Formats: sequence, structure tokens, C-alpha cells
Amino acid sequence: MRDSNIVVGLDIGTTKVCVVVAEKDEAGKLNILGHGRALSEGLQRATVVNINKTVEAIRSAVADAERESSIRITGVNVGISGAHVHCINSNSEISVNQSGVVNASDVRRFLEKAKTNIRYLDIDHEIIHVIPQEFIVDDQEGVLDPIGMAGTTMRGSAYIVVGMKTKIRNIRQCVEKAGLIVNDMTFEPVASGLAVMKESERKSGVVIVDIGGGTTEVAIYIEGAIRFSEVIKVAANDVTHDVAYGIKALYEVAEELKIRHGCAYQGGREEDEEVLIEGTEGRAPKSFMKSSLTLIIEARMMEIFELIRDAVKRSGYFDYLNAGAVITGGGSLFPGTEALAAQILGLDVRGGFPEGISGGIKRSINNPMYATVMGLVAHSFENRHTGHTVEHVASDGSEPTQPPDGQDDEETGEDGQKKTFTDRLKEWWEKL
Repeated sequence: MRDSNIVVGLDIGTTKVCVVVAEKDEAGKLNILGHGRALSEGLQRATVVNINKTVEAIRSAVADAERESSIRITGVNVGISGAHVHCINSNSEISVNQSGVVNASDVRRFLEKAKTNIRYLDIDHEIIHVIPQEFIVDDQEGVLDPIGMAGTTMRGSAYIVVGMKTKIRNIRQCVEKAGLIVNDMTFEPVASGLAVMKESERKSGVVIVDIGGGTTEVAIYIEGAIRFSEVIKVAANDVTHDVAYGIKALYEVAEELKIRHGCAYQGGREEDEEVLIEGTEGRAPKSFMKSSLTLIIEARMMEIFELIRDAVKRSGYFDYLNAGAVITGGGSLFPGTEALAAQILGLDVRGGFPEGISGGIKRSINNPMYATVMGLVAHSFENRHTGHTVEHVASDGSEPTQPPDGQDDEETGEDGQKKTFTDRLKEWWEKL
């Protein structure tokens, strides 16, 4: 049978595909039921370049998650990123209906006007989703849910995520070829922020940095709302290429050395040691000093953080980041990353691990490399998305029986709970 309290996140990255199956417990924490991971070879810089390899990786990761959770996955919330995705701040203002009390129709008109105010949306791009930033009813600012408030005018802004139709279509095609339904797509910087950011940081002003394999994603939150984001096309894979070039080794060897012996910051190191590279493919073994490896990695990581610093300053929000920066993603796992980031960014820095996990296989995903996929799960719950997500696998492995679809009550979801304002916002936007 279907279970609307279970959601699945799918992160299709440049170096790996991750799947997480989760449910919410009574305290609102995430209980991880299963996860899967597969090597990704079909993407470059978060863009699909080989559909067959991407489909194969998705199927492999999903199969692992299904075995661990004993749940058949049918629908997923997919992450979307890449340099083709950009975000637009769109302002909107309307007059409140004749009753003088904001209702659903007013919000619908507000969002429609925000959409029509976009000047740079051409036929090659489409709206992925919209994130309301703030509502102002008459002179009352900082309103999160305006419905029911008395006023004559309502204005505010929305953060609209836009991407290239062809590249979005390629991601969707890969997911569907793998036998899955795309329930939703979420901009990955938003997902990473949801996974690792504390509420106090969101309100105080913080920049979330997710260093992946092919791209580095930056998102700035001020006063509870996302204000700026950027995707940088330099990341952890570039570090591996530098290591391979610097020590004249195969890419696979360089990747292993980076993971086992890599360090992002030379400062404070007192001892050095020799690292041996075993001979491969008929090559003779050789050695080099670990400090040389650190210098290679540090140079590229410095460039990444300099690009992040430039993006943050270009946003105009640098002086408002009272909570500093949270660094996450698989590319943040080098020792010394936080110290190097603090030095270059000029901000307080902490490492970002997935938050709000209560149990299940918590240890398996308590790692920055799972920040994005955990954020996709969190985003699904935050939006109370109750699409076709999972089916419980019968104990004998047979196909589950499909129950007839019920009719949802206008004000409740499939779980019988009342829909939140975010619920209604999502439905209104999809009807625009």
C-alpha cells in the first residue's frame, strides 16, 4: 500500500547518485529507512552527458535503498543544479479583495503577478519552482502567511528558480527511464540549506556552501529567506585532476590519494611523511612527500573559496552574515577545510552535517556528502508533498496490490492532516 508519511530523495550528482528513504516520527524528526549510493559517470558539472550511464547509476542506487528499506520506490524528489539554473527576485503588488481580508485568491493573484513580472524568461527556460520571500500587508512587514490578515494592499517578493528546458528534460528523462516518477524537483542549494542550517542561522544571516564533485553551490539566507544563490563550476573533481597532474598519476590513483592523505590547509602542520604509490598498469612504484600533496590541494581549495568570497561580496549581503558560513558536501571533508575557509572568507565557519535525524540508519548518512539528498527529503516534508512515492514490498517479493485512489478532502492531505500554507502555495503555483 502507499504511505504518504514516507518520502524519497534522489541526488544525481557528478560523482555519485544518492537515494534516501525516510519517514517522520512523532517528534517531527527524520527516521532513515534506507539509502543507496552508486558511482555516477553520466554527468559533467551537474549536467547529463550520458543518459544510459545515468539511468544505470540511478537504478543501482535505488535498488540498494529498496533492499535496505524493504520498500519499493516509485516516486522521488529530484535535485536540480548546474550553471544553467539561475534565480530571479520578482516583486509583486496587488489590491486585496473587497472584503478587506486576504484570501487564497489574493495569494494566487500575487504569485501570478510575480511570475509575469519576470523579464528574462525566454522560450528556452522554464520555472522549476518558486520560493516566497516575504509578504507585506499594508505596512505590516515580515508576514509568512498573509491569509486572514486585514488590509487593502499586499506586496512582497518571490525567489523564482529558472532552468534550461532541455537540461531539465534530460534529468527527468533519466529518472523516468529508471522506472521512477518525478514527484518534484528542488534546487539543490535550497536542499543543502534545509539539511544543514539551524533555524537561528537562517534568521541571523548565513551562507551555505556545498562543495560537490562537479560544482560548488552557494546560497545566502537573510531573515529566514533565501536571498542569493550561485553555482560555481569548480569543485572536488578539479582537486583530483590537479593531484593527478602534480604527481603524474592515474586519475583513479589520484582520487584514492586525495581521500586517504588529502589535507586542505598547510598551516599548522609540523610533521611530514613519505607517501608511497604502488605500481599500477605495469608502472614502477614511486613516492612523494605528503606536504607536496597538501600544497596541490590547498591551491585549488583556495581558488574555490576565493570564488565563493567573490560571489558573496557580489551579492551585497556579506555584511549581513552574522552566522558566518556553513561548509558541506563531499568536497568539504578534507582536514583543514574549515580553517582555510575562515581565513579566505573572513567569516566564522563550521562544518555542515545533516540535521534533524532521529534514528533508523542515522550513522550511515551522518556525513556532509549526504547533505543534498537529506535536504531533498526535508523539502518534501516541508511542502507536505504526498505524491506517488513508495509501495511496501510484500514479504514474498511479489508485486504489491494497488489500492484505489481516494479523493482528498479540500483542506487535508493524504495523511489526513490539514494542509499547511506551504501546501496551498505549492498547489496555487502549479496551477498558474
